[in-house]
Amino acid sequence: MSEPVETEVESAENLPAREVSRGETLLSEKVLVVEDERLIRRSLVERLVQEGYTVADAEDAAAARRALRSEGPDLVLLDVRLPDGDGTDILREITTATPETPVILMTAYSSVEKAVAAMKLGAWDYLNKPFDLDEMVLEVGKALEMTRLRREVRRLREESRGRIGRDRVVAATPQMKEILDLAGKVAASGSSTVLLQGESGTGKDLLAQIIHEGSPRRDGPFVNVTCSAIPENLLESELFGHERGAFTDAKLAKKGLVEQAHGGTLFLDEIGDMPMGLQSKILRVLEDRAFRRVGGTQDIRVDVRIVAATNTDLEDAVRKKAFRQDLYYRLKIIPIRLPALRERVEDIPALVQHFVERFAREFRKPMVGVSREALESLKGYPWPGNIRELRNAVERAMILANPPELRLSDFPPEIARPEAAPTLEPGKFGLPREGVNLEELEKDLLVQALKRTHGNRTRAARLLGLNRDSVRYRIEKFALDFPPPGTEEDELLSEGPPAP
Repeated sequence: MSEPVETEVESAENLPAREVSRGETLLSEKVLVVEDERLIRRSLVERLVQEGYTVADAEDAAAARRALRSEGPDLVLLDVRLPDGDGTDILREITTATPETPVILMTAYSSVEKAVAAMKLGAWDYLNKPFDLDEMVLEVGKALEMTRLRREVRRLREESRGRIGRDRVVAATPQMKEILDLAGKVAASGSSTVLLQGESGTGKDLLAQIIHEGSPRRDGPFVNVTCSAIPENLLESELFGHERGAFTDAKLAKKGLVEQAHGGTLFLDEIGDMPMGLQSKILRVLEDRAFRRVGGTQDIRVDVRIVAATNTDLEDAVRKKAFRQDLYYRLKIIPIRLPALRERVEDIPALVQHFVERFAREFRKPMVGVSREALESLKGYPWPGNIRELRNAVERAMILANPPELRLSDFPPEIARPEAAPTLEPGKFGLPREGVNLEELEKDLLVQALKRTHGNRTRAARLLGLNRDSVRYRIEKFALDFPPPGTEEDELLSEGPPAP
């Protein structure tokens, strides 16, 4: 049977502080006992020391304040009535200065109202005297366990932020380093709006996370909405929520994603695909920080940062009346353009190594890198799918390859054989990284067309989208020796009317 708190002990003065192991957890938390009754204070101190805690004690409010400053306790056992003050004043000071420090109040003058008031002030629990020492130890253990869990969650969050900033972002080129520097400045600023532009697969969603994690809103929610993935007739309800009875199936009121992002970041991916009707409502959120649920009559105010992303040309969409001009200008306060992977070829080796190490851990394969031949092919491939395509290609190669390195044959055929690579849109040509001489390119294309048509200028003109006279002019311009196979009249008769 456990002893009551009033039980006197032989001596609790100068009890040694010690650390003991309980299971695998080393208890080194410090508990401050604030109690004016000497015998009760002794009993509490001795029992807590027996449990392995480091204990400090104070007999009044003044001593408690000194101990709080010098000892930095992990938990405080606090009497409500003290000779020189009120314990609730100490409680307020603790919750203001160190809100993570749990406080357990003790009193012989308890009521439901006082207990409720104490909990509202931030107390962990409220113990009525006389109380059982085992009960006290149990409450102290639970409070400190919660504190440890909170610290662990915070540590993991910090590590996660560090991984986003260090491991997941590969930026060897000055261009990408400048973008990350800009994202860091934007994250720390008070700006509520950011517009990320770039092709699909360039990492816009990752940059949005970096901006969120580097901002004062990092502990708030990060809500990711892909505008093109939600049917148009459902998007408004998903974004802004609805009131009960707003439509046939609305049996309950529902918070929308904008409301769920309160205090954090709302990431609107592919905003260029958002219907015009909803664009005006997003504009109102940006301008007034307010919106209405579907079927609602009252404004709901939110504090949210909007990061929008698009792989479309919004300026062109504005010209075509497919995107609101006022929303576009409101979004582009801080525009950030992410380059395509073919524009940052110098980053490819570091990206490949990053993905190799990542999948080596995941697949438990002892891969160390990529062969020189494979790396050169990876650098020469145009990567229409950008970083996402590169990651998928490395993942595929990691599955098929044998250690210790990835070979060219482990990659998809379009990478191993450039001629199998996807072609560009008709009439579009990829500009080589080193650039071109336009005159030489024009001459080379003309020669290719004439060779393919065996010198037939009419057919060559059709291949080049020119007329016959333009081809003749260019033959003379470049002094090419390509006489027609027959007379010009024969050419015309055999090929029909000239190309326009």
